[in-house]
Amino acid sequence: MPDRPTQILEAAARLIARRGVRGLRVEEVSAEAGVSTALIYYHFKDRAGLLRRTLEFISRRAVRYTDPALESSDDPRTQLTDMLLLELQDIAQVRENSAAWGELRATAVFDPDLRELLADATRDWVEDLAQLIGQVQTAGSAGTDTATDPYAAAERLTALVEGLSERWLSGTTSLQRTHELLRGAIEAELRAR
Repeated sequence: MPDRPTQILEAAARLIARRGVRGLRVEEVSAEAGVSTALIYYHFKDRAGLLRRTLEFISRRAVRYTDPALESSDDPRTQLTDMLLLELQDIAQVRENSAAWGELRATAVFDPDLRELLADATRDWVEDLAQLIGQVQTAGSAGTDTATDPYAAAERLTALVEGLSERWLSGTTSLQRTHELLRGAIEAELRAR
């Protein structure tokens, strides 16, 4: 059984994924987690603290299900492709994470504190992918453009994953099609220009 703070963060992520952030109330998180509101305030101080920690929780959880891609192969191109494809899985935790991430991103438009945290989390994700793209370029894989800025390519790919995730979760694009589009984009980013 998870510890109380983790239990609360799991409940908050579930509620954010289902209902969004704007109407999220501490009392709802309390009921969903099966704990008192006082315990939530004890661990997270206030609603803003709960949202910040939930964003961190969602980011850490995503790392746990994407990091196995780094162990799946010694080839950085394969690692990059697998890591991005793992963001689009028909698994409850991945669906919940993706939906909650999208809701937090939408709320950050109006919340400067959340915007800064989201920017930091996004920057970490982009930097990890840029490092892999740089490794692909260094390895000199056939058909790889070494003049492409790895950071810019990682920004484009992460933005695409977020957009494809929204389309897939909303039912406007199939999971298979999102994978096809993502594989094509990775190849286009790495292809010699």
